[in-house]
Amino acid sequence: MIWERTPTPPVVVLDTNVVLDCLLFQDPGTTTLRAALQAGQLRWVVCARMREEFRRTLQRDALSKWQPDSEHLLTLFDRHATLRPDPPAAPLRLRCDDANDQVFIDLALASGAAWLLSHDKAVLRLRRRVPAGGPRICRPADWPGLPGA
Repeated sequence: MIWERTPTPPVVVLDTNVVLDCLLFQDPGTTTLRAALQAGQLRWVVCARMREEFRRTLQRDALSKWQPDSEHLLTLFDRHATLRPDPPAAPLRLRCDDANDQVFIDLALASGAAWLLSHDKAVLRLRRRVPAGGPRICRPADWPGLPGA
């Protein structure tokens, strides 16, 4: 009997604004990303610090006009995200100007992520410094999608 091995889905790290685009705003620019996450074609990894930042962000006055259902959005977050331990610090050449965004870079490197999707300029500036084989850092609009999709 030949055992077929199911390929492991590529790992992705999403910054908080991309998560908001996917879960709260249902941004049309994230349709392919959302479909890949829902179908299990991507493995979205997070750490507790990221979940807590998302929870706090949902409470901000700036989002009140969208009337986010925080409980529902956190349920979706938990359903689609894979919780990992807080990552170790990245090498100095991959230090983000914004200390609050460093965790996304650290987790992308520690988890072997294929992509780190972000809108943050400080994160995007680091894309040329990522070592070979490291995550591709890009905006969701620049994400190439999955091969063959």
